[in-house]
Amino acid sequence: MNILLLGSGGREHALAWKIAASPLVERLYCAPGNAGIAKECELVMLDPADHAAVIAFCKAREIDLVVVGPEAPLCAGIVDDLTAAGIKAFGPSKAAARLEGSKGFTKDLCKANNIPTAAYERFDAAMPAKAYVRAHGAPIVVKADGLAAGKGVVMAQSVAQAQAAIDAMFAGELGAAGAQIVVEEFLDGEEASFFALCDGETAIPFASAQDHKRAYDGDAGPNTGGMGAYSPAPVMTAEHSRRAMDEIVLPTVRVMSAMGTPYKGVLYAGLMITADGPKLIEYNVRFGDPECQVLMLRLMSDLVPALLACCDGMLKNFDLRWFADAALTVVMAAKGYPGSYAKGSVIEGLDAAAQVEGVEIFHAGTLAQAGRILANGGRVLDLSAVGKTLSEAQARAYAAVDRIRWSDGFCRRDIGWRAIHV
Repeated sequence: MNILLLGSGGREHALAWKIAASPLVERLYCAPGNAGIAKECELVMLDPADHAAVIAFCKAREIDLVVVGPEAPLCAGIVDDLTAAGIKAFGPSKAAARLEGSKGFTKDLCKANNIPTAAYERFDAAMPAKAYVRAHGAPIVVKADGLAAGKGVVMAQSVAQAQAAIDAMFAGELGAAGAQIVVEEFLDGEEASFFALCDGETAIPFASAQDHKRAYDGDAGPNTGGMGAYSPAPVMTAEHSRRAMDEIVLPTVRVMSAMGTPYKGVLYAGLMITADGPKLIEYNVRFGDPECQVLMLRLMSDLVPALLACCDGMLKNFDLRWFADAALTVVMAAKGYPGSYAKGSVIEGLDAAAQVEGVEIFHAGTLAQAGRILANGGRVLDLSAVGKTLSEAQARAYAAVDRIRWSDGFCRRDIGWRAIHV
């Protein structure tokens, strides 16, 4: 098969690494890719937002499958346009991608179908939203309705902080994403990322992971797109996994099908494991980043047949095999992230870091220039490792981090702490 992968981050590097290993693949392309992805396949200077250009490339190169990495092209309808052009694509339609594209849509769907989630209200003006916050007190959560690149959620510890977040969102700080907001109750518990593959009618569990959203050690600092992850997540017991499928994922798949917008692709349920069991925090309509990196390391099965089964409605009798090993990834980010940061600093020591046993290095935001690797984003490298235990995977990942020479970078030093220090 000839496959085109869309995206340029660490998630896409992990997907490229796994797809390239499939014996079914003849040619693998990635648009636009990054310096690390270039080692797995041929890069194409295409903008995933330019649907006509993507379609033209697919026809010229006889692409059999397009795998869409990020959420923005999915919410913009890239799968609809590819399908209309007769090109098979992995990912949900624009209508189905509303599960991530509109938090309000998902909350309303949960409420109407008794899917466990936090109590909430939707608002399109600041004054009633602030009144709701005053009535309910803090801690409380303020969310932009639309896509905000992982920066649209404020876990407010005080009424004043929540009201400031409301003002910022309605003032346009997040652009169109904050034109409407959701204010919801703060849930106590431990977060987990739970993934399922869906073919429109059937869903099968993929695996669990746990992300680390805060920028600094001890879960301090601002929210980011994710500073590290590990899999499996011990908090996702067999019972919690069963309930997540039965009470959250499968009802959602049934509802989406009944609405005439069947969900195909990977469904990422961000969960809070509460005293009452799993509750849905939010849905994402793609593999997580950096969760995808640890999932790809643990997946024993060939990924490509699984992607095709989602597209073709063939998951009913499908099965996946996993390595028993644990996997952990540490994100190295540019100083200043998730705020403003500089690009263009030189990264050295990558070859030495890759020599650590069990380690794979996925590039998230890099650029190759004159034989050097330069930082070209906020999250720049994912130092990923497998081990027989999570402690071993953690030790290997940090051993690799310590071989990287990059003065403008930083990372958390406690990825995996919840599972290792229980």
